[in-house]
This record gives sequence, C-alpha cells and structure tokens, in this order.
Amino acid sequence: MPLPTPVAREPVHVRSIDCRGFARDDGLFDVEAWLVDTKAYPVANRWRGPIQPGEPIHGMGLRLTLNDDLEVVAAAAMTDFSPYPVCGAIAPAFEQLVGLRIGPGWRRAVQARLGGVRGCTHLVDLLGPLATTAMQAILPLKRRAAPPTPATRPPGHLDGCHALRRDGPVVKEHHPEWYTGDG
Repeated sequence: MPLPTPVAREPVHVRSIDCRGFARDDGLFDVEAWLVDTKAYPVANRWRGPIQPGEPIHGMGLRLTLNDDLEVVAAAAMTDFSPYPVCGAIAPAFEQLVGLRIGPGWRRAVQARLGGVRGCTHLVDLLGPLATTAMQAILPLKRRAAPPTPATRPPGHLDGCHALRRDGPVVKEHHPEWYTGDG
C-alpha cells in the first residue's frame, strides 16, 4: 500500500543509507553501513567551494567486524565527503567500539564512548541501522547452525513491535509457548 498522494512538491534533500552483512572466511562477520547526503540545489561551502546538486555533502561509512555473539572485534570508520576539513579526523575514535556487544545497552554504550564531541553525529547515527543489520545477518545463520533445543525464556524480539506482541496472532502461530492472549 503506497503512502497517500502528496501535494505538489520538489525534492530538496536525499539521505541514502545502505547496510550490508557479510560472512567472512575466518568465521567472523563484517557489517558495513554507508551514508550519503545530497541536495537538489547548490550549497555554498567555505572549505570545498560550491557543492553542486547531487554531489555528496556527507559521504561516510563504518565497518564492524563481529563474532557470532555480536561482539565487536574490530571497527573502522571513514569520511570521503564532509562539510568541514576536520570531520574525517574522528574516524579512529570508532575503534572504541571494540569489545562492545550488540544487544541490550548497545545505544547507551555507544553514546558513552562516542556521543557529542567524542564522535560524529552521522557515523553514530549509522550504528543503529548497522546493529539491526548485524542481527539480521548473523542471528538467522547462528540459529540454522545450532541444534534445536527447547527455549527456557522468550525470544528477545517478542514485544519489540506491534506485530510481535505476545498476545498477537504472529506470536500465537510462531511462538505458541510464549503466547499470552486468549485461546
């Protein structure tokens, strides 16, 4: 179902985010996230000169190398396009993610290490979709490889959204042992 038809309008800004997960030959995983911002009009920039329509204002990426427990074992950041010459200098700070585990408390731990002046707003923002991509890439492979065992606690994603509410039809069908609704 499409969004409702908008009123007449012109594009002014595009933010593209591309996230990808990879299984490595050494048993680890790489998850990458790329962000590109463009405008539909020229933007004056003191450092770069005029930034033309469609030319990236921001162009940056992150790669986290993770084990199958979603623990960061290596981190790399880069900035190819930015509005200020100093933006790319923060890239080494993202190595502080090493040792963190994607899961409960991830965002809080990221903010403690890279929030505000300790990081880059755009790169830190990328860590949200990157973490989701990591879970989507790694956890299904981990489940496929593991022998089936009875669950002793509900999966962590239950009650995480409207579709996966514990009293709803999806949980009733796919996780009946954790269903809390009627019947």
